[in-house]
Amino acid sequence: MDERITVTGIVATDPRHVVTQDGLAITSFRLAAQQRRYDRERSRWVSGETHWYSVSAFRRLALNCEQSLNKGDRIVVAGRLRFRQWQSDAGGGTNAEIDAAAIGHDLSWGTSAFSRVLTAPEGSGPVPVPAPAPSPESGHDRSGSGGDRALDWSA
Repeated sequence: MDERITVTGIVATDPRHVVTQDGLAITSFRLAAQQRRYDRERSRWVSGETHWYSVSAFRRLALNCEQSLNKGDRIVVAGRLRFRQWQSDAGGGTNAEIDAAAIGHDLSWGTSAFSRVLTAPEGSGPVPVPAPAPSPESGHDRSGSGGDRALDWSA
């Protein structure tokens, strides 16, 4: 069964980054997702069941995850959900896996700074592109202060 899914949760393990012999970058980690709801009868928030996902990112997304994600980060993951059966001497079960198409920090819990990455010459890895500093006459407010000036998204 393959289906698209979007999940919010916490990076539960240190992201593991590998590059295969063919040069394919892969970053993987476990994601803990727990729903919370308000219980009106008890007048408090209660936690639901925790769902666990194995998340895998490939190619450029894997490289960016390696540089951006840490255990404990709250993130949003969108991708293809797959279920895999497993068996061992101690028993068996089902593992929910997400092949990620997009991953980002969950801004409901904090702030994040974005750095655009351009592809560099073959084999040299990603090259971060620093944000241009606003000039006083440009009227751009990129400080994150929430000023009233308009942002020019063409830059």
